[in-house]
Amino acid sequence: MTIKAKALTFGIAVLTVLGIGTASAAPEDNGARSRLDVVQTRGEIRVCSTGDYRPFTYRDAGGAWSGIDIDLAGDLARRLGVRLQLVQTTWKTIADDVGRKCDLAMGGVSVTLDRAKKGFYTVPYLRDGKTPITLCENEKRFQTLEQIDQPGVRAIVNPGGTNEQFADANLRRATIVRHSDNNTIFAEIIAGRADLMITDATETRWQAKQNPRLCAVHPDEPFTFSEKAYLLPRDVVFKEWADQWLHLALNDGTYARIAKPWLG
Repeated sequence: MTIKAKALTFGIAVLTVLGIGTASAAPEDNGARSRLDVVQTRGEIRVCSTGDYRPFTYRDAGGAWSGIDIDLAGDLARRLGVRLQLVQTTWKTIADDVGRKCDLAMGGVSVTLDRAKKGFYTVPYLRDGKTPITLCENEKRFQTLEQIDQPGVRAIVNPGGTNEQFADANLRRATIVRHSDNNTIFAEIIAGRADLMITDATETRWQAKQNPRLCAVHPDEPFTFSEKAYLLPRDVVFKEWADQWLHLALNDGTYARIAKPWLG
């Protein structure tokens, strides 16, 4: 082999080791491209949502979706110029499904450090916190955690998310009733099978508006501080685009227009 040929062979080997070969730039190599590029090439954005957390996300028995974040997902897809595909998920699996079953998750997703270990969040779009909701006749009974955490008090909770985490961390003497269907959980309070639920203040306001027998307990002064944002894969380029879209939506009237029918 000539000196020139040896040099060429050595150069190709170096490029291969460094991952600079032509294969890494192949159009179908999704691992080398941003999720933003993948979505645009596919012509479709897949959004995970639980469908059980009004006013943010709801899926009825017929499969129809509605909610603030469902409408915002439609706006995101429109501005990106792609189709929207909604993907059913659960609170227990939502962080694992992002990047695997869908491109991002929307639907009242609270920012938590555990979820942030697995993905990126957009900038927050709503401030929230945990607070009780109960029958209006019991509103004064359940003002504090000390009043709630008493023997005989039944606190209902949907499993797999931050509501269950809060209940498990703060209720030692009260009975925690785990109810798998978050769409029917408030009917359990009305029926007398539970005394209250501790959930996000935004949800308590909306549910109290729908059910005159239910009252949100001090929703302007919740027990905790939390924020809502959208959960993304670990992709800086995709996050930058999503942040910019959300920034515009929050400031050009889009978010206010979509949220008003739900939040007033």
